[in-house]
Amino acid sequence: MMATVHRADGAFRTAVKGAPGSVLRSSSSILTPSGEKELTDEDRELWRKRNEELAGKGYRVIAHAEKRTDAQPENPYEGLTFLGLVCLLDPPRPDVKGAIEKCIEAGIKVVMVTGDHPSTAKNIALAVGLVDDRNVKPLHGSIIKNVEGISDEDSELVSDSLIIARVSPEQKLALVKMKQEKGLVVAMTGDGVNDAPALRQADIGIAMGLRGTQVAREAADIVLKDDSFGTIVSAVEQGRIIYGNIKKFIFYLISCNVSEIMIVAFASFALIPLPILPLQILFLNLVTDIFPALALGMGEGDEHIMKQPPRDPREPLVSRRGWLGIAGYGMLLTVAVLGALLFATYGLGYSDAEAVSVSFLTLAFAQLFHVFNMRDRGSKLIDNEITRNWYVWGALALCSLLIAAAVYIAPLADVMKVIPPGGAGWILVLVMSLLPVVIGQAIKSAGTKAPGRPV
Repeated sequence: MMATVHRADGAFRTAVKGAPGSVLRSSSSILTPSGEKELTDEDRELWRKRNEELAGKGYRVIAHAEKRTDAQPENPYEGLTFLGLVCLLDPPRPDVKGAIEKCIEAGIKVVMVTGDHPSTAKNIALAVGLVDDRNVKPLHGSIIKNVEGISDEDSELVSDSLIIARVSPEQKLALVKMKQEKGLVVAMTGDGVNDAPALRQADIGIAMGLRGTQVAREAADIVLKDDSFGTIVSAVEQGRIIYGNIKKFIFYLISCNVSEIMIVAFASFALIPLPILPLQILFLNLVTDIFPALALGMGEGDEHIMKQPPRDPREPLVSRRGWLGIAGYGMLLTVAVLGALLFATYGLGYSDAEAVSVSFLTLAFAQLFHVFNMRDRGSKLIDNEITRNWYVWGALALCSLLIAAAVYIAPLADVMKVIPPGGAGWILVLVMSLLPVVIGQAIKSAGTKAPGRPV
């Protein structure tokens, strides 16, 4: 309840608004068309039923009462005259239902925690698609006492419930702690001063930027400029895309560099000419590594990204499976380059300098084509987040021109020690550089069917 006291004509008038149950308990009389009369238990029950009916229709119901005294009241919440109920209609935004559906697909559990009447909360939950069973019973906030004092049975009820009504700020804080103790990542939305402790405690506190208080905005991690639930879902989607792009960026760069280490190491152990020279390695690190990797960071993500379950927060950026993939792709690139070197030497009869030029060009283009191995497991072979990324195609075109310049522009070719490989050499370069991406795509297509999984 909330009370304001007003001085008028030498007397004091106290105006009270609040939850109907609380206001009715504090009222001793009721104002009727015929005048003021005693508020009986039958009258209280009648108004409680009216409150239930209105709340069941989705209205937010506030009760009003007053009292007049000669002196300023010590307790404004006793001896009130009940005036009636006011209904507020605050329909959910049209985009909320679709946003909740995307959350459910993404494995995100949405829970309505509100101070409203249980019937009001239930009606809104049905309207936005949070629940589809009209017989569902919202959980009353009084069950949440504190994290230590709640029983295991009540804790399970709280965990399973999607609608929790008549929740106080203290209970919101206890609820967040309870979820976190179960190992869950909790995002909490709020706008009031009393929401600040729960916003601060949550893993991700989200404040409303339009109607939110300054205290709530300062306590939160994120502030919504439009107060839209759909914006939260869009942020989750963009966050997943950014995280996926970072993984692709790292995976691509490490696998390319691992291949260069493997190539030099195997050639040294096999006592054959180095397939790639120091300046050529530097050229590749500055050209064929950087631009495709940056292009991967600009990707718009897989269309199924919001159908993936949330990742484990303890999962490393590069998992054990990722390191195995890096080693596997590095080996594919190594085999392709060493194969090109040996075939150029013994199959085409090239000199050492010409063979090294072939192996250098094979590695350069194999690393460029390797970018297509970064598509998510289970995505389509041709139409996927990599092939739809125009930055990737631009990076490939730019890098191809720079590689051609290193072959055919004399000053640069002299510094790089690259000799044009001729027609047969270019065919060998093309075939061997395509080999890692062909094998990689075949393995990826045969090994997984689940959509939208990261590399």
